[in-house]
Amino acid sequence: MSGKLFVVGTPIGNLSDLSPRAIETLKQADFIAAEDTRVTIKLLNKFCIETPMVSYHKFNTHDKGEEICQRIENGENCAIVTDAGMPCISDPGEMLVKQCADRGITVCVVPGPTALASALAISGLPTGRFAFEGFLSVNKPSRREHLLSLINEQRTMIFYEAPHKLSATLKDMYKCFGNRRISIVRELTKLHEEVIRTTLSEAVEKYADGNVKGEIVLILEGAEKPQKTGSSTIEEAVELAVELNASGISLSDAAKESAKVTGFKKGDIYKELLSRQSDIQGEE
Repeated sequence: MSGKLFVVGTPIGNLSDLSPRAIETLKQADFIAAEDTRVTIKLLNKFCIETPMVSYHKFNTHDKGEEICQRIENGENCAIVTDAGMPCISDPGEMLVKQCADRGITVCVVPGPTALASALAISGLPTGRFAFEGFLSVNKPSRREHLLSLINEQRTMIFYEAPHKLSATLKDMYKCFGNRRISIVRELTKLHEEVIRTTLSEAVEKYADGNVKGEIVLILEGAEKPQKTGSSTIEEAVELAVELNASGISLSDAAKESAKVTGFKKGDIYKELLSRQSDIQGEE
């Protein structure tokens, strides 16, 4: 009988965040696939977990992945962990999950901390819709191309960044996006956890010297929703409301629905509808 792959979330800083279920899974697994065994051994030692490990990282994903899949197909259970957070999110574990899925191997998840959601939650920026962009390329043209593709992105954007690249990244963001709000979240769950809520222009100045330490998550404000203007466009909005009203919807609700579709204010559409009705009644 084939075994299973367990994707196990590990702490992003504070080792006490490891869940009881994660501890149990790591203890019961036949072996653990770790991004860096030197990092993972500290976690295992804290919780007296003696499960053997194999090294699985971005430089050996294909061959080691095949080996892991074969062991699982032979009946062993494997738990994959990353150095911090959820495996497979901006992490080579993504490839192992794909290999398992392609071979029909059951993959289970044991949820744990993740830097992107934790940083977003305390950023102070809109959280209803967001886009996770991961790490930007170290190649300047590729990084700039990535940022330019996001100029019209209206959702809050989340990036991971290394401290030594922060200054250059902030400058590129300022050039591409202008002076938007940004939250710089560093050292999540650790002793020196910090959230800097600022603007891109202020951030560029503050971190110009590159003197910053720790793991960093950048939460960037999305683009403003484009405003539709012009008499022909408002006319289209009113016409839509008229059609909705003719179908049996009240004027107020028709104006509300048209506003959702066109981006115009409900009050402006409603005012035009009343004006039309007044004109029609006057003609009668």
